[in-house]
Amino acid sequence: MPDPLSLPRLRAVTRPIDAPEDPLLLASAEDPLVWMRRGEGMIGSGAEVLRIDVGEDGRLEAIADVWRAISAAAEVDDAVRLPGTGLVAFGAFAFDETSLAPSTLIVPSIVVGRRGGRAWMTRISRMDGPEPAAPDPLAYGPHWSATLGPGELDPAGHTAAVAAALEAIAAGEVEKVVIARDIAGTLPADADLRRLVRALAEGYPDTWAYAVDGIIGASPETLVTVSGGTVTARVLAGTRPRGANADEDTAITAELATTAKDLDEHRYAVQSVLTALEPHTSALVAAEQPFALKLPNVWHLATDVEGTLANGDSALDMVRALHPTAAVAGTPTPDAIAAIRRIEPFDRGRYAGPVGWVDGDGDGEWAIALRCAQIGAPEGAHRPVTAHAGGGIVAGSQPEAELLETRVKFRPIVDALA
Repeated sequence: MPDPLSLPRLRAVTRPIDAPEDPLLLASAEDPLVWMRRGEGMIGSGAEVLRIDVGEDGRLEAIADVWRAISAAAEVDDAVRLPGTGLVAFGAFAFDETSLAPSTLIVPSIVVGRRGGRAWMTRISRMDGPEPAAPDPLAYGPHWSATLGPGELDPAGHTAAVAAALEAIAAGEVEKVVIARDIAGTLPADADLRRLVRALAEGYPDTWAYAVDGIIGASPETLVTVSGGTVTARVLAGTRPRGANADEDTAITAELATTAKDLDEHRYAVQSVLTALEPHTSALVAAEQPFALKLPNVWHLATDVEGTLANGDSALDMVRALHPTAAVAGTPTPDAIAAIRRIEPFDRGRYAGPVGWVDGDGDGEWAIALRCAQIGAPEGAHRPVTAHAGGGIVAGSQPEAELLETRVKFRPIVDALA
């Protein structure tokens, strides 16, 4: 964990700009920093002003404390005053406290943002350093494709893993446990990763398209948003593939809204969020019934939660309170995490962990890193890539149906990588 006494003092200067036609052209081709939905969001560019990597237990609490100290010491000149202006860090955190992957915050020297018809550029530097220059657009590199195949848990292994999860449920160890499987492969070492971000952003405009420290995806699930003392979250649990036509979609959503297995899975997920937020809020509400959220490839049961923060907690504090939710771990969560460690043969890394941004006021937007690929450093002519997809196992789950659900969830990232 970084020593707070050794942390640099930062300066952030935000000014309005004309909106760039394609903000992705300002991002790094090899290691983009991106947070976008429907053309709004932020791009990080330039050198890293500050990087915080924490890999031990208590990592989320440590990162929240360090960011609070950095923000308190920073000098901010913000002429725009919108969410995402001023001092900003992008973050990608590991799913499991025991993961070998660190939880990371990155402060880039340039942040270009667009929201509500306004655009801005923030230049961030150390107090004793020069102000960074504005980035020049960089044209996209050649098209590329990844080579993918089975990972450590192939379809047969996934079927066995689901059976093990059902045994744990039958034994009373857990009520729900989320089991994931993986696919793995390589992509060219010189691949322009902005093309992957763009494919996801254009194909799934209602999701958060993100890229932070090598994890790139399009998440439909907002973990938490904090803005001006209000905290909101969207819970997704319960999934069906999209139908071939409107009549099929109508039948699918009717089934999704009435099937006990899906309703139980969703109820566990919503309750875990309410339980986590309640100590931090003075008012907290959630819809009594979920709604069907339509995405290009799936339907999800969804519930929105909103509350008023009671004690000045930041977005990072709320990430710490909420993660991991029942939607990506299970119920009871500590027992579900133990079952996941026992059943899954891999370290999830940052898959299903929090990904997003936080500003100097403690506001921010965080999603769960789903529909994603984790891309490693170049190894000769290639870079390794791993993707995961999972589903919630409850009493009555069928291994064949769960395998089909993972195939549907893999589709966004597999199509984009191809």
